[in-house]
Amino acid sequence: MNVGIDKISFFVPPYYIDMTELAQMRNVDPGKYLIGIGQSEMAIGPSSQDIVTYAANAANKILTDEDKKAIDLVIVGTESSFDESKASAVILHRLLGIQDFARSFEIKEACYGATAGLEAAKNHISRHPESKALVIAADIARYGLNNGGEPTQGAGAVAMLISSQPKILALSDDTINLTQDIYDFWRPTGHTYPLVDGPLSNETYINSFNKVYNRYSKEYQESFGDFAALAFHIPYTKMGKKALQSVLPQASEQDATRLLERYDESITYSRRVGNLYTGSLYLGLISLLENSTALKAGDKLGLFSYGSGAVSQFFTGILQSGYEKHLLKDYHQALLLQRTKLTISAYEKMFNEYVDYNKTTTFNDELPFSIAKIEDNIRFYRN
Repeated sequence: MNVGIDKISFFVPPYYIDMTELAQMRNVDPGKYLIGIGQSEMAIGPSSQDIVTYAANAANKILTDEDKKAIDLVIVGTESSFDESKASAVILHRLLGIQDFARSFEIKEACYGATAGLEAAKNHISRHPESKALVIAADIARYGLNNGGEPTQGAGAVAMLISSQPKILALSDDTINLTQDIYDFWRPTGHTYPLVDGPLSNETYINSFNKVYNRYSKEYQESFGDFAALAFHIPYTKMGKKALQSVLPQASEQDATRLLERYDESITYSRRVGNLYTGSLYLGLISLLENSTALKAGDKLGLFSYGSGAVSQFFTGILQSGYEKHLLKDYHQALLLQRTKLTISAYEKMFNEYVDYNKTTTFNDELPFSIAKIEDNIRFYRN
């Protein structure tokens, strides 16, 4: 029985900044952002929106009434949770109108959380093939203003419907997992922004990919020629490319060329959005599927998921017949095109917006799902 991704979509807030303008304002050579990091735009969200609103807008685009009746598992992977107890998935369950008798919870392990959710959903559907599961990666990547991490921020969500008859990608049981206790990126309780050891984080990411990919190749007797493309967690677009290039000396020239071409297609959207933390791998997957004309049904894709701290996984999937008919390319491209570009001063003002959750606050955001009011430390959502 096949189990995998039946539907998939992403949502990002309706604002962005131009990375050339940010570089100029920060007295940095624009090439450092555009080429060195590989970003041209960065998604920015107002205080009237959060991971729940991003998740709801992403999921609402793909769910039918029939889906909502069949879903009995809702999982949100995030490292941007705003409640130490109640899961964002519980709020999302209600906002989307999913039937009551469903299990809803949240998973945290840096940027790996959504992949853990995908594995849990796959196992659940394998045991209950008549049901469906909703897995969402939703995050707001924030490092502060005018620092080294600023150009690698972003915001948004990716929603995936998992079923026993997937129309897009059937997930394989072949997988390799790796856990290492490393302080490359972490955010202690009470800290507004994460603590980052940049060089160690880059080194750990690349080494982790080498370890899981090489272990996978040895255990399952597969090589680069078996993969039509590899998709990566993309904290910034040059990161995944560095990891890929680190193993390509093992590949033939033909395989290396193919995989690099597919990688460039997988970062098309990320270059314009930035870091989605848990959603970065899956935004890359959507970009690959919607921007590549070389892929076809039956192709095997390899996916590398990474969460600082550090947990990694390399897993695979097979593209299904007619998968391209179930993508939302026009919608996604329009979503990016219709955003409003902010000046750097407007971005800084939006970034510094402070909301006192102990006081009653109202918002007038026209987004279909957004925060309408905050009262008694409860967020009331508009839908």
